[in-house]
Amino acid sequence: MEDRHPDHDTELPAGLASLPDVPAGAWKRLKDKLRSAAPDLGIDKIGFASAEPFTELRDILERHREKGYESGFEERDIAKRVDPALTMERPRSILSIAVAYPSKLPNPPRSEPGRYRGILSRSAWGTDYHHVLRDRLQKLENWIRAEVPGARTVSMVDTGVLVDRAVAERAGIGWIGKNCSVITPEWGSWVYLGEMVTNVPFPPDVPVLQDCGDCTLCIDACPTGALVGPGQLNAQRCVSYLTQTKGIIEDDELKRKIGNRLYGCDTCQIVCPKNKGIHADHHPELQPDPEQVKPLLVPLLQMTNREFKEKFGTSSASWRGRKPIQRNAILALGNFRDREALPELLRVLRTDERPEIRATAAWAVGRIGGAAAEAALREALERETDEAARREIVKAQGLAQEQEQTAAQEQHTRETGA
Repeated sequence: MEDRHPDHDTELPAGLASLPDVPAGAWKRLKDKLRSAAPDLGIDKIGFASAEPFTELRDILERHREKGYESGFEERDIAKRVDPALTMERPRSILSIAVAYPSKLPNPPRSEPGRYRGILSRSAWGTDYHHVLRDRLQKLENWIRAEVPGARTVSMVDTGVLVDRAVAERAGIGWIGKNCSVITPEWGSWVYLGEMVTNVPFPPDVPVLQDCGDCTLCIDACPTGALVGPGQLNAQRCVSYLTQTKGIIEDDELKRKIGNRLYGCDTCQIVCPKNKGIHADHHPELQPDPEQVKPLLVPLLQMTNREFKEKFGTSSASWRGRKPIQRNAILALGNFRDREALPELLRVLRTDERPEIRATAAWAVGRIGGAAAEAALREALERETDEAARREIVKAQGLAQEQEQTAAQEQHTRETGA
């Protein structure tokens, strides 16, 4: 029996009774037309994948869970993450889209003594990418439904049940790098991803065959060793994940490794050779406001909820509220050992109603050290009723003592020349 090429198959595939009765070859022509239309829809790259289950992914996700590597932000039902048919009845294809975002901040404001700044990761620059991608996907849905009466679609961005990287890889958008990001030949990994499950049987694209080769720069550069292997991330140690948590970060090493990051981490993308020289500035809504993405730290501690929403409400960094940003700002001041910020940190330690914030302020005060810091920590311990915060204050007292001993040794060295 002769093989039937899909372009010559005139029989409508099963499960598509609501779609127009057209030759299957028309789906390829529609796909080509859609690819040509994508730039006008604000889409930098579009790929097409089959809607078959991601069978190999299930084992990966299960092992990931067993090792405790999940962030907790994922869809809990692994079956939904690997089977598109649990999202839509009789899906026939999945469309993956990529929108490139900027990697460079023109004329960035600088940190100075007494005026230190934090940094938001590039994924939080400009308008919240969830809104941008949903807008693009809505335009894509409108386009498809105008062309195909009876088309059904389910779109998702980041928080959807499917694994967007797996969809993008299957759809030929790029390959999953050792840093767990999808790397495109055109835009590197500086892309946002979204996907759409549909009953329209678009012919699938061929996956990209490039890979990272022997390069391990991202693994070597990861601040906390969260990249435990090629394409393997322990989210519990990932700085990007840690900056989005709301509680006390108890591990002092992790506190230090966060540095001055207020939201997210770009290290594994910055060092990637595939990203060298790539900068997308053609989407106005994604361009950064320098004072928003590199804000002064001390004013962040004084912000009300309303002021926080006014300054950061348009950014994806706002989704967890002001507490994580303020906690991370306190960590940054501690990591800078900014003595000029000590009065503000002491105010937070004494008066803030949130134990997580008081505990973090204690750590920063301990890192800065000095007689005023030690006295404030003693007073704070007497007042504190939250047990977790008390533990952090005790640890902070140890840090302050270490700072005093180090300062004394340095003074001795200067005086004696020894």
